[in-house]
Amino acid sequence: QVQLVESGGGLVQAGGSLRLSCATSGRTFNSYATGWFRRAPGKEREFVAAISWSGGNTDYADSVKGRFTISRDSAKNTVNLQMNSLKSEDTAVYYCAAVLTYYSGSYYNTDHDYDYWGQGTQVTVSS
Repeated sequence: QVQLVESGGGLVQAGGSLRLSCATSGRTFNSYATGWFRRAPGKEREFVAAISWSGGNTDYADSVKGRFTISRDSAKNTVNLQMNSLKSEDTAVYYCAAVLTYYSGSYYNTDHDYDYWGQGTQVTVSS
């Protein structure tokens, strides 16, 4: 069982930055592709970013390309989401997700591909 814990959410003004982190409990992220999703009020959960367990492949939603960066920190055993130039439409609960993968370069951008989910962290961007 993989337990995921997100941190780093908060309130920020439009144009500002936040860094979200996803940590595992009792395991490493080796062999796990990891993704970030978000759910805005009244909307469906949507894909934000994904990274392979090798860290060599990444994918982003069009709405965040050029503003968000997903990365792995093996030393701290975290997967991070650096969010810059935040907009009010980025306001949502952000979720970390992980799935065991055989191929080190695999990554996924749909939520049904993931087996493990964190509880989420709130990001609020004020305009």
